[in-house]
Amino acid sequence: MEDNDIVSSVESRHRKEKKELQAHIQALKKTAKNDKSKKKELTAEIARLEAEQDSRHKEELEAVQKQLDGIVDNNIIEHVEQGDTSTTDEVAKTRVSKAQKRRDKKMQQEKEREEQIKQQEKENIHGPRNKEIQAINAKLKQRNLKIFSIPSDGDCLYKAVAHQLSLKRQQNFSIEELRNKVADYIKENKHDFIPFMSNSETYEMLTDQEFEEYCEKIRSTKVWGGQIEIRALSSSLKCPINIIQASGPETIEQGKEFVGDPLILAYHRHMYKLGEHYNSTCLNENEDVEDD
Repeated sequence: MEDNDIVSSVESRHRKEKKELQAHIQALKKTAKNDKSKKKELTAEIARLEAEQDSRHKEELEAVQKQLDGIVDNNIIEHVEQGDTSTTDEVAKTRVSKAQKRRDKKMQQEKEREEQIKQQEKENIHGPRNKEIQAINAKLKQRNLKIFSIPSDGDCLYKAVAHQLSLKRQQNFSIEELRNKVADYIKENKHDFIPFMSNSETYEMLTDQEFEEYCEKIRSTKVWGGQIEIRALSSSLKCPINIIQASGPETIEQGKEFVGDPLILAYHRHMYKLGEHYNSTCLNENEDVEDD
């Protein structure tokens, strides 16, 4: 099978799996149609399912590319051992060309993502996103706060917490450090967390291996963070975290047993089509609330 055929086959399977997941999500939504508490749990579960699938697809494509690179390397070695230098340069150029194609493809994907976000901004001027931001802004204004925008890249929860820590506690943590803290804390307190964690396909409680994989994804990928990760952040950092949202309880409080000013984040369900999103907050010194 040609290299392009191998990659196309994997991408085709990924498209099929994405369609299957969306069909599954629609079925789940129907079951929770009239149950508000179940809807909230389902929203977080759907975000986790999508993030896990995206992460797995990315890992599989990277593995395929590494395998193809290995094939090219073996071809070069074989030609050199046989004393056939006439094709060595050609094979090497092929490798460089493929590497460049991967870089170009990645750049194109990033560009498409940015365009998707810009398009979403235009579509939601009078849509759910705008109404949600207005509701959150109104609640923040009562606290003399405003939204501090965080990029939507899978690390938004951790970046929002890092911003709050630097702002309120003069503590500087990298995203990697925060992810490691969360992964370590969940592993060390497995029996407190695992009852609230389930397999995305069977909905059964995670096996020991699945639990280890879940923690490793927190540590080494950009998998989205939710309620479990917020709880782990609050406990590992020993500080309260308050989540402001447009609908449902005005404030979700985590870590009330800890002292000090809480870290205050804004939770958006309709920020982007790419998934749910967390922003940080800051003082509204000029009483001009951001709309971004």
